[in-house]
Amino acid sequence: MDIRQLRSFIEVAETGSLSRASDRLRLVQPALSRHIRMLEEQVGAPLFTRHGRGMRLTDAGQALLDRVAGPLRQIERSLEEVRGLLGKVAGHVALGLMPTTSHVLSGRIVRRVAAELPEVSLRVVEGYAGHLVEWLRRGELDATLLYGPAGGLNLPVETLLHDDLALIGPAGALDGGASVAMRDLASLEMVLPSRPHGLRHLIESAAAEAAVSLRIRFEADSFRVLKDIVATGLGYTVLPPSSIAPDEMGHRFSMAPLRDPTPCREILLARPPDRGDSRAAQAVMALLRDEARNLVLRGGWPGAALPG
Repeated sequence: MDIRQLRSFIEVAETGSLSRASDRLRLVQPALSRHIRMLEEQVGAPLFTRHGRGMRLTDAGQALLDRVAGPLRQIERSLEEVRGLLGKVAGHVALGLMPTTSHVLSGRIVRRVAAELPEVSLRVVEGYAGHLVEWLRRGELDATLLYGPAGGLNLPVETLLHDDLALIGPAGALDGGASVAMRDLASLEMVLPSRPHGLRHLIESAAAEAAVSLRIRFEADSFRVLKDIVATGLGYTVLPPSSIAPDEMGHRFSMAPLRDPTPCREILLARPPDRGDSRAAQAVMALLRDEARNLVLRGGWPGAALPG
């Protein structure tokens, strides 16, 4: 067993495809298949089932992935840190973003890394908070954005910004200049993420403070699906204003501020609990902080405010 075999295994597991893993690794498929076969011989069990649409992990494969993904990232990070001692910022960085923050930040961060950190390879991982915390703890992420508050996370965190939430409806349904009281949501059919989702908890907490019960008509954990349901006129949702692109406003959606209370989410930048940051990760986080700050100051992140 060697690092190349493990890296091949992880790429196939993440992409679900030999061809896509081959493209990522720039390794021909016969060599990739050989790595997987050799690893299966050493484990003594099949790691994948093959089907018409690609590769699916077996139970043994999932168990192996859970145990090696984090340690392999730490080995690669250690090598990058040693190379970093030679003076240049280089290496691989995995950054986690929640869908609504990815909508605002991902393209901007990728462009800045490309322009300012040419020796850094950035991987943006989009997911919900619970998954991002798990991946961070397992060593698969170098940093991630999360919803606050920080209590109970047991992670090194800093507050990046505060983000007010707004009521989002189909085009023409809301007057953007008039605010809506939380108690008035009782008369609306709502479209929200399912209960483990951090945004759902925040909305329900604001509703409880206003002593109102929400009528939840549909649930959708996909940011895109949630917006599509609202755009078709089947309900209303609560999202940060930045989640609606300017060209969508008026055409697909309408928006109104919420009050009494105004639900507000805290956006945290979290790092792994048990290791230091590589120079590459530090550099990417610095760009992330700077980009978020500039967006807020320029009005490019509607509804957001800097801490303090």
